[in-house]
Amino acid sequence: MKTLVVCSGGLDSVSLAHKVAAQQNLAGLISFDYGQRHKKEVRFAARAADRLGVPFDLIDMSHIGQFLSGSALTDNLDVHLNDSSDFLPPPLYIITASRMVSGDVLK
Repeated sequence: MKTLVVCSGGLDSVSLAHKVAAQQNLAGLISFDYGQRHKKEVRFAARAADRLGVPFDLIDMSHIGQFLSGSALTDNLDVHLNDSSDFLPPPLYIITASRMVSGDVLK
């Protein structure tokens, strides 16, 4: 069975793509543009697909960026570490692509 890997371009998803490719099962990589401030990881995902010789697709979801406020990935926020008594996610947290695709972010 062929596998399409959702690849942010970060270490975990690129490593997974290489693992699946080593098993001869990689059909391609897909990534999401959700309006993040930087595009570095998306470029890394595209380069990984090129290196692995598979198609790369980028889904433009930037129109939902207005629903993703409050993260240093989408807004101009200072990045700081939360102390152990603070249960809120750090400002680098972003809703996962799978939640965005499923529509959970809009509920």
